[in-house]
Amino acid sequence: MTVRRVVSFVLAVSVPASAQDAQDKYQTARGNTEAVQKLDPPKKGTVDGGLVDTTYGRIEGDLSVVLGVGATIAPRGPRATLDFRLRYIDTIGAFATYEEGPLVGSGTDPRRVFSTGLEVRPLFVGRWLEGHEWGSSRADLTLDSLGVELGAFFAEPQGAAFGSRPGFQIGFGLETPILGHASGPWLALHAGARWSDSALGGGRLDGPVDRSLYFTVTVAWHQFFGAHVVDVRDTAPK
Repeated sequence: MTVRRVVSFVLAVSVPASAQDAQDKYQTARGNTEAVQKLDPPKKGTVDGGLVDTTYGRIEGDLSVVLGVGATIAPRGPRATLDFRLRYIDTIGAFATYEEGPLVGSGTDPRRVFSTGLEVRPLFVGRWLEGHEWGSSRADLTLDSLGVELGAFFAEPQGAAFGSRPGFQIGFGLETPILGHASGPWLALHAGARWSDSALGGGRLDGPVDRSLYFTVTVAWHQFFGAHVVDVRDTAPK
């Protein structure tokens, strides 16, 4: 199933009739580029009297891969950070992040942290289909990147083994494109809080390894590609 067909289904069950009418026109005009430009108001914005594709490349494929490097600012020092994310329609996905303190000579505690989980970025599909994008690529892409992250972490405290202090984390993310397009380099900010299993269970707290805030800054590359995740046997309309 293509990206357009997926968002068409979302539209059919969740948005007002006026937006539904616009999407019906889009489906009728599919395959004809000039007709789509005239009949597809949810997809288009206006800048200086002209039309602009307000997806900015986000429907060039249904999957996007994000790979970033940077640093995590945490209690008692920074940690070098490697961040990987896989997203579907730039809306929902999974992440895996590795943080390494000794690599930068930091005495931070915990020394190393691996975290993984899910993220949800709910603004893009609704704003695009209802024609609420502003027509400014950096502003639209930045706002639509706002997301919530839930997951688990596995920490290595000073003098202990890696993963000996697992726990839960919740965070928020905000990203902005450096070149104003979905595929390409981005600057990303991720921040949140972590609680170890001991902290969640009301046990003894041993400093930031059991309860802490984190703030991560990365420079990342975003790449969109078509994987036809929903239905690999789907064929293009004629």
